[in-house]
Amino acid sequence: MTPKTFKIKSFGCQMNVYDGERMAELLSAQGMSAAGDGDEADLVVLNTCHIREKAAEKAYSDVGRLRRDDGSKPLVALAGCVAQAEGAEAKRRSPMIDIVVGPQAYHRLPDMVAEAVRGARPVDTDMPAISKFDAFPQRRRANPSSFLTVQEGCDKFCTYCVVPYTRGAEISRPWSDIVAEAHALVDAGAREIVLLGQNVNAWTDGDRGLADLIRALAAIDGLERIRYTTSHPVNMSDELVAAHGEVGKLMPYLHLPVQSGSNGILKAMNRSHTVESYLATIEKMRRARPDIALSGDFIVGFPGETEEDFEATLQIVDAVRYASAYSFKYSARPGTPAATMEDQIPSEIMNDRIHRLQERINTHQLAFNRSRIGVDTEILIERNGKNEGQMIGRSPWLQSVHVETDARPGEIIDVTLGAAGPNSMAGAVREKVAA
Repeated sequence: MTPKTFKIKSFGCQMNVYDGERMAELLSAQGMSAAGDGDEADLVVLNTCHIREKAAEKAYSDVGRLRRDDGSKPLVALAGCVAQAEGAEAKRRSPMIDIVVGPQAYHRLPDMVAEAVRGARPVDTDMPAISKFDAFPQRRRANPSSFLTVQEGCDKFCTYCVVPYTRGAEISRPWSDIVAEAHALVDAGAREIVLLGQNVNAWTDGDRGLADLIRALAAIDGLERIRYTTSHPVNMSDELVAAHGEVGKLMPYLHLPVQSGSNGILKAMNRSHTVESYLATIEKMRRARPDIALSGDFIVGFPGETEEDFEATLQIVDAVRYASAYSFKYSARPGTPAATMEDQIPSEIMNDRIHRLQERINTHQLAFNRSRIGVDTEILIERNGKNEGQMIGRSPWLQSVHVETDARPGEIIDVTLGAAGPNSMAGAVREKVAA
């Protein structure tokens, strides 16, 4: 029977969130409806992440939970990077899976659903060079802060990372397509657009780079804020740094992963930057935008990491004073060079190091938030808070701000930032002064 309702569950990065939104639009265009919270769906799409072993295992656990009490099950589609990495093997591993579709082929999902209804168990993990984006319907719904993928894939081949194998080579979407989608998002209610890519600052179209694209998007009436993620240090051009100081709609926030504070570990990771070049980029960014909030990624326990290497990571955390950062224990991924390296780090050492690193990161994150107490700024209201009359918005520095207001999602309001915790701040509505 052709499914009438669907659910999409996305794991992992913001690009998976974007992909999930586009799959929902494709299925809705076929006449299907999203199932409500707590309701069973005829089709369940698990949009998976393969960056760490636990994320992949969780996807299979979730497949098993879809079996209903009466023994029936929905149509099950495994999508995303686990699907790409495992292909037909995923169906052998879990016979409940009906469809396997990789992240470069999910525009074929409606056709694959039709094939599955006819009794087939289709698999599509092709990585076509042509853009899949032409198959998508126009954006007609948007969140106050909406994602827009501009670049996919990676050519960097870090030794720990599966992305080049699951997302393919770096491909940039055409300028005109991105600008058209941005206009559609704003027309549908977006006030902020977050440009996405595995290496978003590697985006190019001819002789134009990400800085040029940001300047063009800033000219769109109704678009108030622009962000981008995730960047690679080697692609942080002087033009992009300058844009942070010159484009008012580009928010004072930069996520720039470093992964380690040790040059030896960076070399083993095949990261194409050094500690010195990374810190030089940070210094240029702070000169261009002194109030910039900096975020990063760290991996602890990479093969061969010594205590001295780890101490160097703590030192770079202290040097940069991150406003926020993500930290992970190294997870060996099959097929990556690091998985077969010698000197794999015992789990008890990784556990100790991740705890110490997160304590240091949290110290700087709280200090950054406290430095904003008393600052007058604007927040973009995104959703309801937990308490009656409370709303949650985002500051220019990406902090969650709780405020008592009758403003609705999508409104930008003036506030004075108040009490600061490690993960959020309080705000008080500030009345605009008449000119």
